[in-house]
Amino acid sequence: MFYSRQTSLRLHEEHLATIQLWGRLEQSIAARVAEAELDALLRNCSAALAEEVTRHFEFEERELFTRLAEAGDGDIAELLTEEHETIRSAAHALRELLALPQPDAAARRQLGALGLELAERLVAHVQKEEMALLPALEDLLDEETDRELALAYANS
Repeated sequence: MFYSRQTSLRLHEEHLATIQLWGRLEQSIAARVAEAELDALLRNCSAALAEEVTRHFEFEERELFTRLAEAGDGDIAELLTEEHETIRSAAHALRELLALPQPDAAARRQLGALGLELAERLVAHVQKEEMALLPALEDLLDEETDRELALAYANS
């Protein structure tokens, strides 16, 4: 889809990066790559997710979902907020597992399972935002508001 709003375009670009990174993780787990390679990829995914659940999610919740609710699209805003909470919780669990100094076989299995769960949740979440949130923003935001939001997001 073509986005005319800067805010939508920036979020779309981040969504594409999320899908690419977590898709790589899914492929790596399926291919049973070496433990060290998987560990490095899981750490990259966790770091990217930490950025996403703070900056990206908080911006959406603070600036976008409130506008959607005011425009009568509160149901989608509520659903996306609930998904944010679920993803935050799983991201926290992933960070805790990655912080273990010497993860045993059970922890390694948990890491793989949690990585796959997060990949599935994030891809499904991104798809919802691409199908509902971004098109709604295209209609909802005027040029000035879009410019202000894009600048605020860039500076966050």
